[in-house]
Amino acid sequence: MAQALGLDEAVDLTRSGDIWLFRGRRAPDRAIRAVTNSPVNHVGMAVVVDDLPPLIFHAELGKKQVDMWTGAHHRGVQLHDLREAVQRWQVEYKQDAWFRQLGPEIGRDEEDGMLRAVARLDGVSFPSLTRLAARWLRGRDAYVPRKKRGRRVTPEAAFCAEIVATCYIEMGILRDDRKATWYDPGKFWSGDYLPISSGWTLGKEVGIER
Repeated sequence: MAQALGLDEAVDLTRSGDIWLFRGRRAPDRAIRAVTNSPVNHVGMAVVVDDLPPLIFHAELGKKQVDMWTGAHHRGVQLHDLREAVQRWQVEYKQDAWFRQLGPEIGRDEEDGMLRAVARLDGVSFPSLTRLAARWLRGRDAYVPRKKRGRRVTPEAAFCAEIVATCYIEMGILRDDRKATWYDPGKFWSGDYLPISSGWTLGKEVGIER
């Protein structure tokens, strides 16, 4: 694993599509890792566009931080100021944090896909732990029939890894032959299998100092 960086330096280095990962010690964090057999319990994707501060697109139960897409406070899928969100997860939620950089940088087509996904998914609710487990288990039937590939269906509820996977699929970074519910946070941790499209890579985890 690369040497840890300060949060300000990591945020300055972050580009659209970079992955942010979190691991906590509270009972809900351990339960999510147990349900999904994952080394981390949360994942989000960086969104860096125009003159806005770096943002993170993810799904969470909390509603303390303003959603930058709607300008409101709500639970579920949200677009947050990245620096503020990571500080909150590190300090308030006692989470360790890492980021992985996507290479190469995304282009206009990928950015368009990313923003379409944000517009469609922002505000989708976060499932209960029981529903999360059920969705993840159903997602083990991983493959999507070819005739259904490319269809964009907005879920009633979605957990964090499903949101990141959906964004990556719509950006063309992940292949679309697996259901988004197949993904758990650990799929985005190095060492696990991630069906990434040809030409794309994710760097090693870089820890974020508290």
